[in-house]
Amino acid sequence: MNIIQNMQKAGQAIMQKAVEHAPDMLIPGGRPDPLIAQDHPLVGAPVSRVDGALKVQGAAPFAAEIPLDRMAYAALVYSTIAKGRIASLDTSLAEAAPGVVLVMSYRNAPKMKQVPLFMSKPKAAGGAALPVFQDDAVHWNGQPVVLVLAETQEQADHACTLVRVSYESTHAVTTLDEAKANGTKTGNFQGEPLEDIKGDAEAELAAAPYQVDAKYTTPRQNHNAIELHAATVAWDGDELRIHDATQAVAHTAWSMAEVFGIKETQVHVSSPFVGGGFGGKALWQHQVLAAAASRLAGRPVRIMLSREGVYHVVGGRTLTEQRVAIGAGDDGRFSALIQTGVAPMTEHNNMPEPFIMPARCLYAARTMKLNVSTATMDMVANTFMRAPGESVGSFALECAVDELAERMGLDPIVLRRRNEPVQDPTKGTPFSSRHLIEAYRLGAERFGWQARHAKPGMRREGEWLVGLGCATATYPYYRMPGGAARITLERDGRVRVEVAAHEMGMGTATAQSQVVAARLGVPLEQVTFVYGDSTLPGTVLAGGSQQSASIGISVHAAHKALLTELLALAGRDSPLAGLDAEQVRGHDGGLCKLDDPGRYESYAALLTRAGRDRIEVMAKAPLPLETQHWSMHSYGAIFCEVRVNAVTGEPRVTRLLGSFDCGRILNAKTAASQFRGGMIMGLGLALMEETLWDERNGRIVNPSLSEYHVPAHLDVPPIEVLWTDIADPHAPAGARGIGEIGITGTAAAVANAVYNACGKRVRDLPITLDKLL
Repeated sequence: MNIIQNMQKAGQAIMQKAVEHAPDMLIPGGRPDPLIAQDHPLVGAPVSRVDGALKVQGAAPFAAEIPLDRMAYAALVYSTIAKGRIASLDTSLAEAAPGVVLVMSYRNAPKMKQVPLFMSKPKAAGGAALPVFQDDAVHWNGQPVVLVLAETQEQADHACTLVRVSYESTHAVTTLDEAKANGTKTGNFQGEPLEDIKGDAEAELAAAPYQVDAKYTTPRQNHNAIELHAATVAWDGDELRIHDATQAVAHTAWSMAEVFGIKETQVHVSSPFVGGGFGGKALWQHQVLAAAASRLAGRPVRIMLSREGVYHVVGGRTLTEQRVAIGAGDDGRFSALIQTGVAPMTEHNNMPEPFIMPARCLYAARTMKLNVSTATMDMVANTFMRAPGESVGSFALECAVDELAERMGLDPIVLRRRNEPVQDPTKGTPFSSRHLIEAYRLGAERFGWQARHAKPGMRREGEWLVGLGCATATYPYYRMPGGAARITLERDGRVRVEVAAHEMGMGTATAQSQVVAARLGVPLEQVTFVYGDSTLPGTVLAGGSQQSASIGISVHAAHKALLTELLALAGRDSPLAGLDAEQVRGHDGGLCKLDDPGRYESYAALLTRAGRDRIEVMAKAPLPLETQHWSMHSYGAIFCEVRVNAVTGEPRVTRLLGSFDCGRILNAKTAASQFRGGMIMGLGLALMEETLWDERNGRIVNPSLSEYHVPAHLDVPPIEVLWTDIADPHAPAGARGIGEIGITGTAAAVANAVYNACGKRVRDLPITLDKLL
């Protein structure tokens, strides 16, 4: 037996182990977690969000709703050229306007260092590494060039119209063709080159009896969170206080300290509620400008970008051109898998769209050629947007798989099943847990896949052609370093857990409170989960679907420290005397021996004996080493029913179903909401979302929700979600991330269903009716 066969056999054995342990709550290392009772009713329960009441009452404070005395309001003037310099600047009329407190430009802004580029250092949070108001250079069309402070927002907005700016333009690269002609290079994502080569894929493709080789394109897209980007800032001497709409309080605090040359401890960032993030709520120029203006004016400042301002200042998803080619033998097994292409980015950030990520893990191709090249354009910096890479990469890859299935006369699910790998196709590591085929089986059965016609255009209802499509969803498991948590246990059994984490509406506080209550054996209402503040422990970032894992392992470490401390207080007279943290678990408001519940003592008794009102512990999470040994991903199967009007070409999605394999689900209600929300965003990706770009001057021409279309209620069909709920033995609490996987695969499922309905293959998103006529 050769090495590859040995590894495959080992991978199969590991997967079988995962199935055997599936009912248990698990911890890294593959062991059932003894600190959570098996089948605890709180874990996975559909508990309503703990912050829900505050939000429906309008009592949840967002960044632009924090009241401060003597508040001044900010507005921005934006450049109208793509590249060059400010030639002249006249602010006299603005300075004389009613209510104006300050007009700030590069001429009078305080000295500041450039914003550290995101991921360039352990805590860096910036979207673009550029000096802010330090010179007269213009780097993109829409760059802020003047800030006005006034007593009211209306006065600040009016004063901006009185600023007179002229520019000296230099040549700007505003088309992808010119950017490519200037040269491309292999992209880099999170410190790794976006390239994988295995064998000679081009030769294998040429020799394959069945082939597909096609070009797929996706457009620019912009963030359109309901809450606009905003910050309320104030200085107290050299101490900076920021109430921000951010996904990274600790990272923002460190980065702002770097910009202003102060200590990280002198910056306090809070973000109790965020009205939508999806990758865009990072550190951009508006927070830096507000802090600089506040320092100059000696007053608190509130800045809230207009909807158009968000398009100017905050990056989005860049466009992509992708080639996907697959070669297969008569048995349907892939002999070659090629996914290459280009994604433009700017000189001042490092965010290519890593669209090869799904191809790295989904199929057992004998040879591979995967590469993302980047070309430089003069534009606002790219940034993360829900499932960066996977969302648009899965569109191209999963459409190509369907095209190949049709050429081979195979059901698309059968072709995917024949190419299911037993180990990671690019890394060679075993899967920590992979039940994608089971997710397909469950989904196909529930959706009624057997009713699909293999030949397009076979089902018609009046003017409407009806088709079914499917696609695979996947997103990697991440856990970032820097996790830590503090637990405070009161004598009466109340528990306070503190982590510098974030709640953007996905139910983080609720799911984590459930797990903590289960761990400690206390009622859910006795747990308070505190988050959204840079003074709290840890540097947890809400992004990459990794926050739950980062919090979970941090709380696990703190819980173990709490057990050790409690047992040290127990003394010789306690029923728990002589036991260590590995031998006890929380139960009924106290601790009991794992295999002898009769050896029990309440938290109240333990603390009373020690003369303590409370006990407080803090612990740091171990370094995230899981993915060095395992290939860890969430998976899903997306099913779609589409109607295409035979007269007008209008496409309508009438049914969506997602069947997911994401490890253990911690809260059924919030998880279902996350899955559905991602699929709705995938629906927008498929049918309507597109940032329109004027190639003459590099300006976005549809910077509003009236012209940039996202799915509204009438666009969204009934969406059904289900999941395997098989715990991953190498993830905290057995749970993998779910925040981003819903958008992956959805666009491809829609495109495949459109083809099945009317026989027209659209490879250029969005799928608008003009492409179907």
